[in-house]
Amino acid sequence: MTTLTTTINDKKLARTAGLLYLLIIACGLFAGVVRQQVLVPGDAASTAQNILQSEGLFRMSFIADMIMALCDVSIGVVFYLLLKQVSKGLAMLAAFLRLAQTAIIGLNLLHHFSAIIWLNNPIYMETMGADAVYAQVMNALELHNYGYLISGVFFGVSCLVLGRLFIKSPLFPTTFGYMLLIAGSGYLFNCYTNFAAPSLNSISEPVMLAVSITTELALCIWLLIKGVKTQKA
Repeated sequence: MTTLTTTINDKKLARTAGLLYLLIIACGLFAGVVRQQVLVPGDAASTAQNILQSEGLFRMSFIADMIMALCDVSIGVVFYLLLKQVSKGLAMLAAFLRLAQTAIIGLNLLHHFSAIIWLNNPIYMETMGADAVYAQVMNALELHNYGYLISGVFFGVSCLVLGRLFIKSPLFPTTFGYMLLIAGSGYLFNCYTNFAAPSLNSISEPVMLAVSITTELALCIWLLIKGVKTQKA
């Protein structure tokens, strides 16, 4: 009876993780697409005008990122509960790394919202001029991008730890463990190139997106449909 109860609880937790992953993917993609649409590289004025013309969407992308961050905290706790039997220390490390990533994302959203503040305060326009304000908006978006990359370092290491736990856990296919190891390496490689070797960005970003989206989407679907592996009594 204890084994059956544990299996039912594990399935509930796993499906909760799947739902959280679905929200993370949806909110993250929405926020990323909106920012990509308004940003015109090298053209601060056009970027600022795009934000003003799509201010509602830009604000909604801020909310979407906040929801994503809250889901990230929650999924970190859920994975800890599912994986602590494999290694309580590693499961806790993965959860703390995810929490650190989320804290950085939350603080980094100030850069996102500061673009709206710069554009909606007439005092800045009057005292600094449009060009200076537009430059501040572009700077805010660039800082937001680098803040995201910093959070990706913690997320990448978290994926590596989770990958090791998934490989050893009887609840999940080992395939997902190796996929998480590859995804974590992709995140770290992309972060490294952006800060230390920008010339490799054209390679690292597509690689990171391909491995991370494939891994997270596949894991999300499996968690929602299957939950956990059926264990023989």
